[in-house]
Amino acid sequence: MPRRRPSNPILLAIALGLALLLWLAFGDISSFRDEPPSATESETPPPPRVEIETHHAEPYAPTLVVQGHLEAYHELELRARLSGRVEALPVSQGGRVERGDELLRLEQDALPERLEQAEAELALARAELSGARGLRDRELISNPELLRRQSATSAAAAELADLRQQLDDTRPQAPFPGVLDRIDVDPGELLQAGETWGRLVDDSRLTAKAWVSQREALPLEPGLPARIRLLDGSTLEGELDHVASRADEATRSFAIEVTLDNPEHRRLAGASATVELTLPSRRVHRLSSALLELDERGQLTIKHLDRQNRVTRDTIELVSSDEEQARVAGLPERIRLITLGGGFVDPGDVVTPVPADETDASVDMERP
Repeated sequence: MPRRRPSNPILLAIALGLALLLWLAFGDISSFRDEPPSATESETPPPPRVEIETHHAEPYAPTLVVQGHLEAYHELELRARLSGRVEALPVSQGGRVERGDELLRLEQDALPERLEQAEAELALARAELSGARGLRDRELISNPELLRRQSATSAAAAELADLRQQLDDTRPQAPFPGVLDRIDVDPGELLQAGETWGRLVDDSRLTAKAWVSQREALPLEPGLPARIRLLDGSTLEGELDHVASRADEATRSFAIEVTLDNPEHRRLAGASATVELTLPSRRVHRLSSALLELDERGQLTIKHLDRQNRVTRDTIELVSSDEEQARVAGLPERIRLITLGGGFVDPGDVVTPVPADETDASVDMERP
């Protein structure tokens, strides 16, 4: 049987090279068309889809909560205006008094007799002045003599008024209703003028004092309703009475005071308390905190759609927030909020809105 001659590998390589050159030169003839592509084939892809929810603004009264303490509405350190020995204590320590009640009795010594003498001297001075005026009308005395009579009368009146005040100071009275919270003297003890001998506290009303930051102080105005929560869980109602006009130099915070009634006269002065202020009502939108974004300036924003289905990003003010939702202000009354797919679109993009109640959990929003 004749032996088969092997093929030349050089010729085989040349043949393959020529075939490749012909394919590169002419390409795929089936890909050439005599007609332009149809309009359907040249259409741009449809806009991306996003899930939306229609939100309407609603009224909301935010609450400011700060820690503070309670003080008596009126508290007075009682000081002696006159030196004297304590004669009696009409009210015991802790006793309740009304306005005008006598709190202390000092020995009057010779004050009543001195007062009687001063009254007589004033009566005499007035009589002499009246006679001097008659004589002056007839030019029987000089004008300086008349003036000396007037001066003597005025001095007698001043002396009488001073003695009457001293007599009153031996019987100090309560300037307001309250409780005689402390007595520091005993009968027979000598009191010096200016010395503290007790303390009067008006516990029918209280003042809650606290401090708020510069930002928190801006919307505060006297008259806002307030609730004071005590350590035992009970509450008292009142209203904001004062907001400081100047911040504290050390803390840069503003002092506030809330006035409240204490009809049961509970012993609360000096105790800690939580102050809850109800701020003016605002129009806000409630939404998930996960939808909040930060822009290039670090401000909070959200994305929603305008009437042409274009993506809009607005800066918002966070009014309040918790673990479940945030309340924000600064948006139109009605918005179409992007709830899904907002991270894949930019402001100005035109999208296809899909209401949240029409979407299916198994269908993903289109992403660009």
